[in-house]
Amino acid sequence: MRREPAVRGRPRRDSGAVPTPPGLTRSLAGCTVSPVTGEIDTRRDDVPAGEPVAGDLPAGDFGEWLERMRAALRHEADADVPCGDCCACCSTSHFVHIGPDEVETLAEVPDELLFAAPGLPDGHVVLPFDERGRCPLLDEGGRCAIYAHRPLTCRTYDCRVFAAAGLDADREEISARARRWRFVCPSPRDAEHLAAVAAAARWIPAHAAAFPGGAVPDDPAQLAVLAVRVADAFLPGGPAASGSGDGEVAAAVVALAAEVAGPARPRDAAS
Repeated sequence: MRREPAVRGRPRRDSGAVPTPPGLTRSLAGCTVSPVTGEIDTRRDDVPAGEPVAGDLPAGDFGEWLERMRAALRHEADADVPCGDCCACCSTSHFVHIGPDEVETLAEVPDELLFAAPGLPDGHVVLPFDERGRCPLLDEGGRCAIYAHRPLTCRTYDCRVFAAAGLDADREEISARARRWRFVCPSPRDAEHLAAVAAAARWIPAHAAAFPGGAVPDDPAQLAVLAVRVADAFLPGGPAASGSGDGEVAAAVVALAAEVAGPARPRDAAS
């Protein structure tokens, strides 16, 4: 939901290998898929898989979430996040980019709250945060005053990307929330897609040299979103799992990133 200079992500698993789990119970970037319930575990290493953890949050059906998240990244739908009373992404000192095409949003935000976005063409602005690190449009109850007209940056943000990718966010408050999400995988294919997202998030930064100019995201949100976009390259039978060379895998990642991307916007939060 929020953008600022890149901060290096911290994967919770440091292996760059693509997982090829042997059975129906499998480890996925710190997650466990139960062969009975299809439940995903993203708990700490010192908590045995399958044991309940106080405060777990249902993240929903992973396959349905992945489909909707990709639609949001193409700007075809809004992310639908069961935030509850959490507003961590709105209150942790992030700037919000608003593009010149977001006329309804711009009409709702007081001019005095907007500043020119550094390094972007005229018309691109940012919404700052207040002295408490909160979005100035957030009321004391944690509700957005312009929710129906909120920026596209906010519409495409979903902290469950961190749970899917096995990454921590750049703010501990957001990471703490993300670690509590638990996806459900009703089918083995859903579990394979979840494993693929986590594998992509590990492989990409570990093989930066395979990409043109070594350019890969070092911002954890951008890396997690990229992993969601390109996970199909890491499915069984895909180039990453088939022993292809690093260059071939990187080319597949670049092609899928373009295919799943939405309309181009400078420094889009979903890119």
